[in-house]
Amino acid sequence: MDNTTNYENSIVITATELKSNLGKYLDMIMDKKEVVITKNNKKIGRLTPYITEIEDYFMVKENAHDYVYGGKKVSYEEFMQIYEKSNLRMEFINGEIYLLSSPSSFHQDALANLYVIFREYFKDKECKVFIAPFDVHFHKKGLSVPDVMQPDIIVACDYKTAINEKGRYSGIPSLVVEILSDSTRSKDMIDKLNTYMLSGVREYWIVDIKNKCVYIYSFTDYCIENMKSFEYDETALSFTFKGLSCKVDELFE
Repeated sequence: MDNTTNYENSIVITATELKSNLGKYLDMIMDKKEVVITKNNKKIGRLTPYITEIEDYFMVKENAHDYVYGGKKVSYEEFMQIYEKSNLRMEFINGEIYLLSSPSSFHQDALANLYVIFREYFKDKECKVFIAPFDVHFHKKGLSVPDVMQPDIIVACDYKTAINEKGRYSGIPSLVVEILSDSTRSKDMIDKLNTYMLSGVREYWIVDIKNKCVYIYSFTDYCIENMKSFEYDETALSFTFKGLSCKVDELFE
């Protein structure tokens, strides 16, 4: 006799039934179903699938057709809901959520070296240097939905008026830096370049750890105005900020 009761994604069973058919109910849990256990007609426990906050959120939304996660669309409002509840680092680009992995030691070395150079250059200027993780909402020209990203470094020359009482930045960085990794290479060199260009950013630095070089783009009127690559034995020079430079080999020390 089967003493189970079904309630949508929950299965209610007796303790005896669990003992007799443990494997059966473990399989149900793997299928994202919850098993509630009773004894003497009282609920005494439950078995639930082990899922992350993100998996839980998208399980609720899996019947919708307007979100993207691994190929499915998500709205900006939905992204912000899950982002506010999660401790994970993530970005929102073109309607898709990207989880950010931990950076390598090579990435952190290059980031630290470049941050020191930027900090020294902008020390007495009307701009401030921020280092990741630091959320920026980029509003692309002609689109109402922003991208939300965490550049490795941003230079904000509007920070005095663009940071609210909670410390949130809502302005447009004048310069952004991304340090490439194997997993982010395409996204940083295509999707992010497009977002920065269409959001009014003036200059974009890409630090390529693998090839030990630096690419610098400058933008005018939402188009690429200049682009130059600087090799290992060269000095990278800003198009926008006079005198801002770094020896490429020193980034990788």
